[in-house]
Amino acid sequence: MGFEEIASVEQDDTGQVARIVWDRVFFHTNIVGDIPSKFPGGFSMFSRRLPLKDIIDLCRALRHQLAAGLSLQQVMKQQGVRGPRAVRALAGRISEAIQKGSNLSDALDAEEGRFPPLFVSLVKLGENTGHMAEIFGELERYYQLELQLRRQFRSQTILPVIQFVAAIFIFAGVIFILGFLAELSNTKPILTIFGRGGAAGALAFLGVIFGSIAVVWILIKSLARIGQQKAWMDRFVLYSPAIGSCLEALVMSRFTLALQLTLDTGLSITNALRLSLNATGNAHFSSHADMVAQALKDGQTLYEALQATGLFSDDFLNMVASSEESGRVPEMMRHQAQYYHEEATRRMKTVTMLAAQGVWLCSAGFIIWAIFRLAGIYLDALKI
Repeated sequence: MGFEEIASVEQDDTGQVARIVWDRVFFHTNIVGDIPSKFPGGFSMFSRRLPLKDIIDLCRALRHQLAAGLSLQQVMKQQGVRGPRAVRALAGRISEAIQKGSNLSDALDAEEGRFPPLFVSLVKLGENTGHMAEIFGELERYYQLELQLRRQFRSQTILPVIQFVAAIFIFAGVIFILGFLAELSNTKPILTIFGRGGAAGALAFLGVIFGSIAVVWILIKSLARIGQQKAWMDRFVLYSPAIGSCLEALVMSRFTLALQLTLDTGLSITNALRLSLNATGNAHFSSHADMVAQALKDGQTLYEALQATGLFSDDFLNMVASSEESGRVPEMMRHQAQYYHEEATRRMKTVTMLAAQGVWLCSAGFIIWAIFRLAGIYLDALKI
């Protein structure tokens, strides 16, 4: 069954439309190994992004096998047969594209949305520098850290979330019981939501709580989608408290690594800077690429071109000036890449811990509010 069949179905026959869509999904999931991402007209049905663990496995395979001397086409062909299930069909298509003469970055662009923007940016850098194995090693390290921090966040927040949900249902249960007792005694409920007690009040309370959570979640996801790879959003996040310093270390880690790799290959300094700024995966940094390239063409030093952007710290700029005078910019960038990687790891762990504590505080705050609310009702009842 295909999506083209939908056009021939009567408008009011929703059952047949649903059957066609389900058959299509079942065919792609169980036979082809891939899920269609869009309905006709571009409506998104599923997230196309590969699971993080599969991206890590792919990066590891590419790093080892490219370093062993295999070609990209051979590695992708092997992954199409023996790779993770979610990767096989994708790797097969990329292998065929490379065999027909495309480069890897063009093949990735054709698989729109399957890989994170950072992955695609660094692959383009690797193709221009010839350091593909090193690039996939860096991507593997970054995504492993991200996966580790996700698991750490979940393990630290699972108990507060359970307590929070339990407190919500306990409070809703109290509203229901007090309303039920008031109804039996033909009196006014002492605990109401919008003037309603009993089952109606409990459902209203649950609707307010979970509805508010859903609205906040939708707003966050919508804002993230609208601002994805936009300079204004990346600038806002970069200068945000706590998370901004973490993002800065990550961006600087990618920038210094990319600049070290590009300068080692003998690329012109303007091309090296342009590729390195784009490799950060940060639209705010990338937006300064033309400005930096023009400044270098006008005869300014690397220090002056980078200083004019306002993106870099004084300490980093001073090291650039010193290494530029001594002709050791690539070596300095190599050391700075290691330093910023360690800083990014440390800061990401701190942000993860703070986020987990924030979840715990929200849960504790609601429980404390519920306790005092019920205590107040009990004391009012004693006065009566």
